[in-house]
Amino acid sequence: MIRIIREPVRIAAHGAPPKQIEEYVGRLATSSSQASLARMLSPSGWCEPGQTPEFDELTVVLRGVLVAETKEGREPISAGQALVVSAGTWVRYSTPDPEGAEYIAVCLPAFSPDLVHRDAH
Repeated sequence: MIRIIREPVRIAAHGAPPKQIEEYVGRLATSSSQASLARMLSPSGWCEPGQTPEFDELTVVLRGVLVAETKEGREPISAGQALVVSAGTWVRYSTPDPEGAEYIAVCLPAFSPDLVHRDAH
């Protein structure tokens, strides 16, 4: 069996300025709790609160630079590079460069607001 996803579900993102999340596979788009797959369009200057998720997050940067800040430091992830953040790791993402970033994120299990554990504002 195959299943074609004709268009993503657009989700409101945390952080400012607003970023676009297009979920192709996940709890909202396909009722999948096993994995989520989303395209992120993040503007220049975007930053979100830190989080300690209960899922692994695998990210491939397609355009621009995504910065991942952990307790060990800050890592810029450039177009053509990937990042793996294990469940239970504190991380804060941002896109400070003028061009922002476009990237694909996969979460295992699927992203859920109940599993992300964002820092208090």
